[in-house]
Amino acid sequence: MIYRYRCWIAWRDVPAVFGPWQTIWTWHRRMAGDGTWDTVLRRLLTDADAADLIDWSVSVDSTIARAHQHATSITRPTGGWVELHGSADRAA
Repeated sequence: MIYRYRCWIAWRDVPAVFGPWQTIWTWHRRMAGDGTWDTVLRRLLTDADAADLIDWSVSVDSTIARAHQHATSITRPTGGWVELHGSADRAA
């Protein structure tokens, strides 16, 4: 599991030497569900902080991710009912 996160690879790309990827994924899911990973992280952070290995500085990213115009939930007037009545006169 650590190898997968260290290399940022998909579960199915984990080397066969570690066993079937389905088994590794199942272990990971179970350990995440029962709080094992939270406990490991808390313990590692506690030990690293006690050894004064953590700076605890905060970094803020100002990256802008633009969304497509149709990804928003804002409605835009397109004429609708009024537009249909206006075109009825031209169609006659």
